[in-house]
Amino acid sequence: MLIIARLPKKDRQQRLVQSLQEHPFATDEDLADLFQVSIQTIRLDRLELGIPELRERIKSVAEKSLDPVKSLGIDEVIGEVVDLQLDAQAISVLEIKEEHVFAKTQIARGHYIFAQANSLAVAVIDADVALTATARIRFVRPVRLGEKLVAKAVVRSRSGDECKVRVETKVQGELVFTATFRVVGMSSVTTSNR
Repeated sequence: MLIIARLPKKDRQQRLVQSLQEHPFATDEDLADLFQVSIQTIRLDRLELGIPELRERIKSVAEKSLDPVKSLGIDEVIGEVVDLQLDAQAISVLEIKEEHVFAKTQIARGHYIFAQANSLAVAVIDADVALTATARIRFVRPVRLGEKLVAKAVVRSRSGDECKVRVETKVQGELVFTATFRVVGMSSVTTSNR
């Protein structure tokens, strides 16, 4: 997002609506930086315009576009799933909090970033059970406390029970992590007791 010079209230509110249509997962802090106003000003603008807070916007988007996750429980996906079209694509959002970072550096631990991508790659598969067979990953840049990860998984190909799923994770449009997963889908798993 580009930074916008200070605008009169009416113009700012019009641009706020446009900005949230393009970036529905922008936080109040992101918007305050964008419009060079206080967070309180953004909150007042949202209230006047009837725009819900981020959590409610995420839920609203999710309710409109989610297929039911089949391969695992929705609560097992790391991050909040906001789009899911089985065997096609999925999007999840994860805000990096204190529990996700190293105390000394405030940089996100890599396994959280990987887990978000991996669980999304499994969730997008239209199968009762889906397991990761291989993963090729690349961390592009460190992610810091407070940043919001938006991961998008796209099913690139399918051959029998195997799918190739590409995941790109971004922070405010900037690529921070990529992965290509080979995921195997199965109709059911049998367990044996010995």
